[in-house]
Amino acid sequence: MITEHDVFTDLAAEGKAVDDLVAGLEPAAWATPTPAPGWTVAHQVAHLAATFRLAALAATDATAFENLAAHLSPDFDANVRHAMADYLRAEPAELLRRWRAERAGAEQALDALPPEQMVSWLVRPLPAAVLAAAGMMELFGHGQDIADGLGVRREYTDRIRHLVAFAVRTWDFGYQARGLGTPPVTLRFELSAPSGETWTYGPADAIERITGPAVDFCLLVTRRRHHADLALTATGDEARRWLEIAQAYRGPAGEGRKPGQFAAAGVR
Repeated sequence: MITEHDVFTDLAAEGKAVDDLVAGLEPAAWATPTPAPGWTVAHQVAHLAATFRLAALAATDATAFENLAAHLSPDFDANVRHAMADYLRAEPAELLRRWRAERAGAEQALDALPPEQMVSWLVRPLPAAVLAAAGMMELFGHGQDIADGLGVRREYTDRIRHLVAFAVRTWDFGYQARGLGTPPVTLRFELSAPSGETWTYGPADAIERITGPAVDFCLLVTRRRHHADLALTATGDEARRWLEIAQAYRGPAGEGRKPGQFAAAGVR
């Protein structure tokens, strides 16, 4: 479980790293397509702004958040489009300013809470530290789309440990997103961090295992790379099945990425 206070510090640092990808862009570059079909750089930032706005509201006014959540459409994609619409009407400089403001609001609101304090969220309440880790997942995934769209190679740090732990915690989301029953197995994860440290989760004697680089694991669970292009090894029938459907977010899985999609650009 993620309980360390530094998840809030790392959330801010990761937000700044994604900010650095777009801060110096010319206005026209915000219309650059990204690997997500139909989404430009502006769409990616607008989605992050809307998500962080929700997180700040959840952390500061549970009643208002729950009222908003109660009126969401059952159409997940429609909710996403609606949440982004106002941000997308803004010029790039204003969109960047608003994203920074929404991000700062969420960072401050979450950091003001005890890590284990429960915060209302879209599916179920989460500890504040876990909601911050979910924010790390959003920043990693959409930051990767921005980097891929711009043809930039990202620098990964051990901050991704929060995303790794979140993905282990939510390992069953891939089944749920596809209407599949969660199998009665326990997976073992053995992952090498950017620093070279080894991170392990799950029982040491588990038969079903996922091993490999932690960065590749994060690219897998955010569905930013096809598993065929990652240096991850699955041992066991269910682990191999999980590799095909892994995701660390609720909602539709989307089409993901195709094998070899990024090979020509030499991007991991």
